[in-house]
Amino acid sequence: MKAKNLLIPFLFAPAISMATPIPVDLSGWTAEEGNGSPAASWNVQGIGNDSVFQSQNSRPSIFFNPGSNDQGQALSGQITVETGADDDFIGFVLGYNTGEFNSANADFWLIDWKQANQGSANVGLALSHITGDVSTAPELNFWEHNGVVNEVQRATNLGSTGWIDFQTYDFELVFTSTLIEVQVDGVKELSFAGNFTNGSFGFYNYSQGSVRYAGITQADAPPPSTSIPEPSSLLILLTGILAILVRQYQQQ
Repeated sequence: MKAKNLLIPFLFAPAISMATPIPVDLSGWTAEEGNGSPAASWNVQGIGNDSVFQSQNSRPSIFFNPGSNDQGQALSGQITVETGADDDFIGFVLGYNTGEFNSANADFWLIDWKQANQGSANVGLALSHITGDVSTAPELNFWEHNGVVNEVQRATNLGSTGWIDFQTYDFELVFTSTLIEVQVDGVKELSFAGNFTNGSFGFYNYSQGSVRYAGITQADAPPPSTSIPEPSSLLILLTGILAILVRQYQQQ
């Protein structure tokens, strides 16, 4: 009767466990800013300090965890613009290190999302590599994605689509030494392979006030996806295995 028992472990094999996201306490995070004015105003809020609100229509500004090395991690949460009065940039940075906004040799990554076309600034979500002398870079570099701001990829669906006032978006950022991925509302929008220096996750605003980043959690990055059989092929495979097991059982 051994064949009968073969079916049980096959059908009830344990699922692969995933890391549980942990709420991020933002109270130890800090802001750094580029040239220009006015300054941003980042205010940590929420139970457990897991949210931050940036209220000002400011120069390019980053809010990040100093000294943190976040490669191999995934950062998740929600982002909402709580005003209808503007249409500029919201977003994130990856691989950021303390002082890089005032460095002559910066090397970090920017994910920014513009609500509408405005002069030389294009609507949509994009990934850019920040390299070179940011300390003397004009705000126009961040506005136009030129100079020290080298745009490398537009989002799959949101590359020419802006965010919507008062709409809350779920996001997930995956950052490893060889991969950057961004999901918005469960849809993969950016996926870029390369060799990336380590550093911090952070939030980014430019000329856009009343932006809330909420419910921030962090976990180990998921393992690389592997190809699996299509559902029809998998069904055929399972049917064949089941037929073999039934035949063996009947022969006992």
